[in-house]
Amino acid sequence: MRNKNERRVTIKANIRGRDLGSAVMEAQQKIIAQVKPPLGYEIGFAGQFDREQEALARLAFVVPATLVLIFVLLYIQFTTVRLAALIMCTVPLAAAGGILALFISGTHFSISAGLGFIALFGVAIQNGVILIAKIRDLKKDGLPTETAVKEGCLIRMRPVMIATIVALAGLVPAAISTGIGSHSQRPFAIVIVGGILPATILTLLVLPILYQWFDRKLTLFDVEKLASIPEITET
Repeated sequence: MRNKNERRVTIKANIRGRDLGSAVMEAQQKIIAQVKPPLGYEIGFAGQFDREQEALARLAFVVPATLVLIFVLLYIQFTTVRLAALIMCTVPLAAAGGILALFISGTHFSISAGLGFIALFGVAIQNGVILIAKIRDLKKDGLPTETAVKEGCLIRMRPVMIATIVALAGLVPAAISTGIGSHSQRPFAIVIVGGILPATILTLLVLPILYQWFDRKLTLFDVEKLASIPEITET
């Protein structure tokens, strides 16, 4: 077989029982260590692995673009950068759980896992919106910040936990599956299962604290700004 005026020898292989990325990485390491191609020869991997690399490159653009779009939508909803940034704090909390789940399960990052992270970020941000929106509504009703935070957490804890439990119940079977086709759905489920529960718990614990801190800093800023305005005296 020839390609671009070069002779090519193709070795085909089917992978079962593990993900494509880890299998190719192991093959590359062993080839580098054990095979010394003659001058003018080169070894490359194509097929599904090549397409996966192209998809990962697109995913590296899609994920940041999605987060930026979500931030813009949050700013439009809450009309303040502080609250939008506060809700975006749920993203690293969720990502930490998903990464830890991949590490514990020995699963390599893949397209399926990347899509799982996108879905996980969406659920985590949704929980943050539900909580912060309720706290803000209670503050508008005249409640002090601490009281609004406590009441908001108690009111929204049940729907947030129900959504989390439903997601876990639906994805745990896929996360522990080992049958045919599990290599494509398992990373997706592992990321969500590993990240959604700690993200939800941390959202109910960390976001209220950060909200009070943000609100206190904003209040102090307003007081200092008002105090800096010189008094106008009648002459």
